[in-house]
Order: sequence, then C-alpha cells, then structure tokens
Amino acid sequence: MPSARRAASLKEAGRLAEELDAVLLVLCSRHSDAASVVRALSERPKLRFTAVDFPAAGVPRLPVLDTSTVLGESRLKRRTDTSAKRNLGLVLARVAGWKRVVFLDDDITVPEATDLERAAALLGTRDGVGLHIGGFPDNSVVCHANRETGAKQDTFIGGGALAVPADRIDSFFPEIYNEDWFFLLGETMLRPVGQVGVARQREYDPFASPDRARSEEFGDVLAEGLFALFDDGGKIGDADWAYWKKFLEARRAFIDEIQSRIENREDSISLRDKHILESLNASKGRLGYIQPVHCVRYIEAWQRDRVRWRAFMNGIRPMRPGAPGETPIDVAARRFGLVPLGRPLELAPA
Repeated sequence: MPSARRAASLKEAGRLAEELDAVLLVLCSRHSDAASVVRALSERPKLRFTAVDFPAAGVPRLPVLDTSTVLGESRLKRRTDTSAKRNLGLVLARVAGWKRVVFLDDDITVPEATDLERAAALLGTRDGVGLHIGGFPDNSVVCHANRETGAKQDTFIGGGALAVPADRIDSFFPEIYNEDWFFLLGETMLRPVGQVGVARQREYDPFASPDRARSEEFGDVLAEGLFALFDDGGKIGDADWAYWKKFLEARRAFIDEIQSRIENREDSISLRDKHILESLNASKGRLGYIQPVHCVRYIEAWQRDRVRWRAFMNGIRPMRPGAPGETPIDVAARRFGLVPLGRPLELAPA
C-alpha cells in the first residue's frame, strides 16, 4: 500500500489483511510515517505487517528510469511518489519470494475481503486483475466533467485495487498520471487482464482545485490516446508524431464540447459549474504546452525503461531467510537500505 495520508486511513487495509491472513506492506511518505503506522496497526493483534518510510530522494539501488527524467523539471512532470512506491513494492515482493500481491490505495474500501482472493486466483492466466471501483468513479478531472455534464463515461481497472503476479510480472509504473494503465500495457497493446469483485473509492471533489486538472493532463492525454488507438485496431508503435498531432486536436475539441454543455444551458450557471469550468480551463491551459514531440519522446522513454526494468527484475533472486524473527519482507527491505518496522516485540503474539 502506498500511503500518504495519516495512519488512521489504514484501518480498512488492516482489516482486510487480518481477515485474509495476509501480510500488509505499507510504504510511507508525506503525512504518513512508519512509526505512526506501527502504532495504529498494532491495535490489531493478529495482523502481520511491515511499514517502511520511503526515502524522499528515492531508493538508490533501483534503476534510474528515463520516464522520470525525460520531462526535466517542466510543468508536464508529475510530482508524486506513488509510482515509485508501487515499483518498490514489486521489487520487495520479488526479493521476498512472494508470488501474488494486491495493490490497494488508502482511500479504497473492499466490502468483501474474499473479492481480493478471487482476484488473486485469476492471476494464473492474467497479468492483472482489478476490482470494479464502485461508489465514487475512478476517473480524471476531465472525465468527471464529461460525466457530470450528461455524457456517458466509462472507467477502467486501476492500481487502487489491483492484483498482480509478483513472481513473473516484468512491468513497472512510470512517473505519470494513469501510471497503472501503462503498467498494464505489453509490447504492443493491453496485457491479459481481468476484473472481479467490488471496491469503493472514498468520495472527493475533483474540481476543488484546478491544479489537479493541470497535473493530470499529460498522463491523461497519453493514456487516453493509446487506448483510443487500440480501439481503432492500432498498436503502440503506430503512435507517431502525426497520430499525436491529430489526437491533441481531438482532445481540445473534447474539452471544448464539455465546456459548451455548461455554457449553453438555458438555466443559470451554478457555483459547481463555475468550478468545473475553471478545472477544464486549467486542463486546456496545460494541454497548450503539450506538443506531439513530448508524447513521442515520452513513449520512447517508456519503451526503453520497459527493457531496463525487465532486465532488472529478471536478475532478482529471492533472498535467504534472515535473522530469527525477521520476515522475508524485512530482509528484502534491508537489502535496499530501508528500515522495516513491524509490531513491537512486547505486542507480538505468542
């Protein structure tokens, strides 16, 4: 679990892991820290867990990825560590010898814990199995605006509740919005994936700040552009300069259409509508900085990273058991210079 909120937000993950007798790995940053997580989770007597503070500078022994540097410090760069945490989770799972892992965000609730078991059970023939996100839809700001103005808007499985085969998956999460979509792509198109069960995302206001729309736009353009290409029978290699030029024009027209539904209403524009328009204008403002060459270069960097990451993961071998009382995930964390924290010894079950 990539954790950035206060430790209280881990209550659901603790319940699920305890009920399933699974190990919970929490990777902490921002408002979350390992010591606070340990205090919160130790209230569950049967829960097995490890908490690790994710280094602000990253984990030195992991590969340096072009997708994290190709955008430089431009306004297109996404400045979160969610992707890096998920990648670290994959690496630690491989080192610890885990076969299956479930990624779960700290704003997700899974009413039936057995849905996670059902998802994991399908991994023999699939590279990812996500739960259907019910409750509040899992979409970008632009897609939320599309739905709220009366258009049909689909969702896709994502990293918020996703089971993957840790022992054989060779994909990674690039540092970009919609990183989970990229994780689920193969050499030319979508990997074999599935969906089962139900999860619920905590409700939030996607239009509370235009900054959310700005930060999402580049990743939304790339992911939506590639999936539109797949729908038309194309493959990743078909996404050249000319394709992105055409898609960027279509993206602007799409946002314009959403805005027009609000602006052309017969009744007066509400405060909510004004916030939606502000977010859509923010998306269009960021879209104006995106050129076809940015899209081409990022996809090329991502393809290079796929080769680099695959070689790295294929070189990992499960580690031997550590000192008495040390779990495989603790051993894995220490191998990468991290400090794993678990239940205090005096609170450990006999």
